[in-house]
Amino acid sequence: MSKVAIIMGSTSDMPVMQNAIDILRGFDIEIEVDIVSAHRTPEKLFDFSKNAHTRGIGVIIAGAGGAAHLPGMVASLSPLPVIGVPVKSSNSIDGWDSILSILQMPGGVPVATVALNGAKNAGILAAQIIGVADKCVLDKVLAYKEGLKMKVEEGALSVRSSNASKQ
Repeated sequence: MSKVAIIMGSTSDMPVMQNAIDILRGFDIEIEVDIVSAHRTPEKLFDFSKNAHTRGIGVIIAGAGGAAHLPGMVASLSPLPVIGVPVKSSNSIDGWDSILSILQMPGGVPVATVALNGAKNAGILAAQIIGVADKCVLDKVLAYKEGLKMKVEEGALSVRSSNASKQ
């Protein structure tokens, strides 16, 4: 089974990125978590990006705030799919700087971008990518989606029941 690497620019991103960690653990997908700063540890960024595929990593989730160069730089150096998570950080312009930095990649360097602080969706997307080649993971994704459907149906039933009793 492929592993998912979850990286972020600093420890301050961990509260957001924990959502990706939690969802992937729920799918029983092996993860590797690290701090890799595009601006403060560029050598580590280069080594990580160029070699992740040799360590069994199948997908990289990269969270970054502010200028948010981490996902794009990783994507420029790695052959793996990269999912960018824009993080609303203390030095952020309401998160828009992060969103646009990750979203507006040049042709040839794709980064799949989720919503601001959307690490949970990044984890689900990583599981779906791995599920293309791993039936066990695909089955867990299908079960997860069925669970989402059941929650909505239970909520709808509750609303209908509540409104029927008030009439």
